[in-house]
Amino acid sequence: MTSATFIAMTLFALGMSLSPGPVNLLVLASGVQHGFGRSLPLVSGATVGFTLLLILTGAGLSSVLTQYPLLLHVLALAGAGFIGYIGYTLATCAPNQATPSQARPRFMQGFWLQWLNPKAWIACASGVALFANPEATDSLLAFVIIYFFVCYLSLAAWALLGAQAAGVLDSERRQRVFNLMLAALLIATAAYMLYLQLRDVMPAPGR
Repeated sequence: MTSATFIAMTLFALGMSLSPGPVNLLVLASGVQHGFGRSLPLVSGATVGFTLLLILTGAGLSSVLTQYPLLLHVLALAGAGFIGYIGYTLATCAPNQATPSQARPRFMQGFWLQWLNPKAWIACASGVALFANPEATDSLLAFVIIYFFVCYLSLAAWALLGAQAAGVLDSERRQRVFNLMLAALLIATAAYMLYLQLRDVMPAPGR
């Protein structure tokens, strides 16, 4: 692998990992409510979940979904429901205190959210198309390793940002407004995902 390829892979992974999305918003909220250390299981789960999805995409999972597009619709609908539920949980949690321990984001929540996250599927499919060589596994392996570390560090940065922001959100009103803002973004994302899926499967008017 050349240095130019390494840089290209790293920049691609960094751009996709740092850009806002449902997982990043959840990690940010967890950092605010629970602190950096307690958010690391969520960060780890999301990283492992994405890495496994990337490996399976490189192994041919994307071709299976191309042959059976209904599966992708089901995943997207489940993802919309899951993201909407997380938004609702965040909107209804008590301000200025952590959510109950059973409601705290866990490793498996981060893991499954990546599999139900359209952004993760797009990142995997486009990344494999750009950097994976069907005739050699070395390029895919290198891309997976790079993406694993970049993804983990990027999500950890969102958790750290949330933990640092907790010092500013030092009143019940401020934290309540912050929770509602993040919840609104998550619910809006879920609603848009639902709209896209229903638009694709519903027949056009007049047909």
